[in-house]
Amino acid sequence: MAKESGKLAAVAIKNLPRGKHADGGGMFLHVMDSGTRAWRMKYRHGGREKLLAFGVFPEVTLAEARQKRTAARALLREGTDPSAHKAGQRDTAKRTGDAAFPKVAADWLAEAKPTWAPETYRKAAYVVDTYLVPKLRRESFATMTTQAAVRALVSIAEAAPSLAAKARQYLGQMVAYAIRNGLRDDGRLLNLRGALPRHDKGHIAAATTPTEAQGLVRAIAAYESPVTRAALQLTMLTAQRPGTIVAAEWTEVDLDAAEWHIPAAKMKQRHAHVVALPSQAVEILRGMLAYSAGQKHVFPALARQKSPHLHRDSLSKALRDLGFGGRHATHGFRAMFRTVGRERLGIDSDVLEAQLAHAKRGDVQKAYDRTQFLDARREAMQKWADYLDQLREGTGANVVPFKHKAA
Repeated sequence: MAKESGKLAAVAIKNLPRGKHADGGGMFLHVMDSGTRAWRMKYRHGGREKLLAFGVFPEVTLAEARQKRTAARALLREGTDPSAHKAGQRDTAKRTGDAAFPKVAADWLAEAKPTWAPETYRKAAYVVDTYLVPKLRRESFATMTTQAAVRALVSIAEAAPSLAAKARQYLGQMVAYAIRNGLRDDGRLLNLRGALPRHDKGHIAAATTPTEAQGLVRAIAAYESPVTRAALQLTMLTAQRPGTIVAAEWTEVDLDAAEWHIPAAKMKQRHAHVVALPSQAVEILRGMLAYSAGQKHVFPALARQKSPHLHRDSLSKALRDLGFGGRHATHGFRAMFRTVGRERLGIDSDVLEAQLAHAKRGDVQKAYDRTQFLDARREAMQKWADYLDQLREGTGANVVPFKHKAA
């Protein structure tokens, strides 16, 4: 190697022979047999001789290499090992990249998907992909501040107030995920309480009077698309969640027994649910055989839909097309059944709740609701379906309240 006091000239670097050529301060250019010219710096730290790499010429110029040497020697004066400092910077850069908001959001959704009902996952993915990622795509969970998160949430609340609370919930869960996976320092939670402006959720739009229900029943019966019409009618007849309806599979349906066995994985409460099917629902399902016999799902996807089955948004669109936007939502069929079934048909509340598969307080009540009332529900659902027929035909103004025998 040339003497340490030697200085390299930029114009001569390309013509230097093989070997090590010093530039002072421990830095030298190593010209290898392959022709590669690598910047290196020898130094001592903790009583040991070490070597630090600065990159290769011409990607790293002589001036840039000297800047790196100056920075390294400054670290040495402070008692810091330049190699350890460089490794720490690499780890920080990698952590920041791994903690990029879009990546962590996708990883969090992937981890949660097996434990969620399909509709729960669909809603979370929609909020994350449509609102959170566009607002926070340049953020990293390693460095994201409460202020940045709050700004994004407030912006979401202005555009979609009904989804902002979910966005806040998901964001908090993603932060916890990042901490668990070493992508954010322990204890660095975001303070999101009070971040959102107050929003009156109100009630889900639903037809809950006989007059409103009659108009809805008649409008759906006249809807042109047979697949969407059948899905809407089955939603109305069974009072099940729209996401569960469109994802119904033929293996779950027993037409002879007039039962639909929904597996726990598809249910919001993660408990398997048996739906008592009135004769009208069985007839609708038999009619769907002409469209999806031999297929997995009862309701096939419409043209240009990429989902494996009819998309639940098709039901919402159909209701809007029928003039019920803001008046009756797809989830409103459950409120309609709960309200009209109780007030007009006198169906027992426990029977209604069991058919809706609502969560109950207490382990005993939960177990009871999952296993009882099937006979009562079967009778109640037939009464409900007959009442809807009467509304459509204009003969359902006066209905004798339904009473089931005590168990």
